[in-house]
Amino acid sequence: MPILHRRDFLTTAAALTAATAGSVTGTLGAAENDKARTAFFLVGDTHYLADRDRPTQLQTTSQEVCGRLVEVLNRLPGESIPAEFGGGEVDQPKGVIHAGDVIDSGDKGGTLHAQMQRTEWSAFEADYGLKGGDGRLKWPVYEVHGNHDSPRGDGYAVEQIKARNKQRPGLTNISENGLHYSWDWGGVHFVNLGIVVGQATNPNRRRRYAPLDSLPFLIADLKEHVAERPRPVVLTHHIDVARYSTGCEPQAEPGSKEWDSCDVQGYYAALKRYPIAAILYGHTHVRNVFRWNGQPGSKSPEGIPVFNNDNSSHFHDRKQALLYFEIDDKELVAREYSTQDAWQSGQWTANWRMPLVG
Repeated sequence: MPILHRRDFLTTAAALTAATAGSVTGTLGAAENDKARTAFFLVGDTHYLADRDRPTQLQTTSQEVCGRLVEVLNRLPGESIPAEFGGGEVDQPKGVIHAGDVIDSGDKGGTLHAQMQRTEWSAFEADYGLKGGDGRLKWPVYEVHGNHDSPRGDGYAVEQIKARNKQRPGLTNISENGLHYSWDWGGVHFVNLGIVVGQATNPNRRRRYAPLDSLPFLIADLKEHVAERPRPVVLTHHIDVARYSTGCEPQAEPGSKEWDSCDVQGYYAALKRYPIAAILYGHTHVRNVFRWNGQPGSKSPEGIPVFNNDNSSHFHDRKQALLYFEIDDKELVAREYSTQDAWQSGQWTANWRMPLVG
């Protein structure tokens, strides 16, 4: 099966989602108020953008749509969910996970863009804070970096995430390089893995995006925190996985693929023995929900549940979305809340229900 380039993927993902939705979606019954349930939001691709002509200020459209997203996140808990999307109310979330591309200018060099990166990151921190309530957002935030933050892993945004990890609440583990991290919310273990998951020296060839040893960190973290105490695991990285699930070819020439296929296969192999409740990511700017079995494409009826979130507050798009998750001891429930007018209004648009695998 040929692997789609990103531009092709963006034009076909909606059809692909429709083709795969039947295997993972269902009509939800009314949700009971379960105190053991872990609720959280997923956003991504916020792309905070500074004004090129006034690089110490945020571009107006970006400021408006990013600000309105935070208002939506703060407002949703306690609101009723329509019956066709499961009924009940939105729980008080443990926090917000951000799937990367926090800012827009981190992949660009030069003095101008260096200033823009600082402006963009400052605006993100003013909106989201870190621990909940230290910014406009009421809840703690747990972000990864994307290709617009720092494709090579040496940019301003990555250094800021490392600094934030030293103060981030509730972490159970931080990688030696200070970037990757894990934590527990209720009975669920979460691991944030940066832009892609991989090992930069095996095979020894150039990667388009630096994995920064996220795969060894993941393997060690799961062994330490899940192997002896099995519980649902949720993983977050920025780049989408379906297009890069080809067989590993160690002798292949370095290419332009965003994720090395051997790294992808190593990632899947590391997950096989663990109860993975969900893999979360962004990047494609379209919603795609499917099950992943390590093979190309995204039409498997079995495998790990994967949630590819739409962009959440991109300055170029009026259509945005976020995902709302609930996990208890039996199942994962996910719902999409979206807008067609850059968060001036919003509505529930999709829901999924997946039993947890022990």
